[in-house]
Amino acid sequence: MSDSIRILGLESSCDDTAAAVVEGIGCESKILSSVVVGQQDLHSAYGGVVPEIAARAHVEKLDICCKRALEQANSTLDCLDAIAVTAGPGLIGGLLAGVMFAKGLAAGTGIPLLAINHLAGHALTARMTHGLDFPYLSLLVSGGHCQFLIVASATEFIRLGSTIDDAPGEAFDKSARLLDLGQPGGPAIEAAARKGDPLRFEFPRPLINRNGCNMSFSGLKTSLARKVDRLGIGSGFAFEQDIADICAGFQRAVADILAAKSSCAIAEFRDRIGNYPSSFAVSGGVAANFEVRNSLESRCDAMGIEFIAPPLEFCTDNAAMVAWAGIEAMLSDSPGDAVVTARPRWPLDEKSPPISGFGKKGPKA
Repeated sequence: MSDSIRILGLESSCDDTAAAVVEGIGCESKILSSVVVGQQDLHSAYGGVVPEIAARAHVEKLDICCKRALEQANSTLDCLDAIAVTAGPGLIGGLLAGVMFAKGLAAGTGIPLLAINHLAGHALTARMTHGLDFPYLSLLVSGGHCQFLIVASATEFIRLGSTIDDAPGEAFDKSARLLDLGQPGGPAIEAAARKGDPLRFEFPRPLINRNGCNMSFSGLKTSLARKVDRLGIGSGFAFEQDIADICAGFQRAVADILAAKSSCAIAEFRDRIGNYPSSFAVSGGVAANFEVRNSLESRCDAMGIEFIAPPLEFCTDNAAMVAWAGIEAMLSDSPGDAVVTARPRWPLDEKSPPISGFGKKGPKA
């Protein structure tokens, strides 16, 4: 294998269709292109992502994104060493759209195909953007997942703790829907919270004083729903300041929980590895929230640990992280899956027992 690896990444696990070309030179990355086409306008009337609509949009946009990514990278299919596609976890319709498109492209060109775990893409983003050395501590906090991980290698992830119910992104989306703020909920609540008083309304901090790294966020949503009912929000009698104050208090509670549990994760990392992590990396869509970032950074500063947050465009779903995860897999000589298939549930740490979302499709985390 040459020192330089160029991979086309494809992402379609939720409501963003994305393609990117990334080059790995040794262990350094060069992002040649990153194209993301969102679907917010298609889902806004429904208060959330409609899986069938998302899947159809992916089918319509994947080839366009792929062509645009190759053009921006001044690259052709002949220049690629592999194609990396998100095979899970996510919405099954979107995953199937991406996997089938990638399979067709690989079959027609003879280019190797790599199945990538979407969560691995997020967890390895700090390697792509900041070149972190293994092992490091990672908080993956997105719309559907929230977990602390020891990133031991490109293929070994040790889960220290996870949400036992909703992920923060889910809580943001559901709460924004109750407040009639539109979707996606995270940015909507963050925008409203800028004008709010985080101390006016009391919100719980579930599990914050309990040992371990597990978290809970569903109680926050319930608390917010009660405040919405009490203030008559949604009936036309609410004041804008009430909504802003609720958003500010809710957002502060989420940030406090994540910061407190980060301290637990840092201690757990020390117990397992033998020393404190030199770096703490956050990734996923909720990592774009500045209140969350500032809270985590303050906690790391107090403990003398480097805090790493990727640029905002690489916090949310993108294909550059998928391509980079493919490069990492090739550099580690990981054989990958012999059969590339869509997996709606695909735990990153398959050795640890499931914490949340266990059902007939398998564990969520």
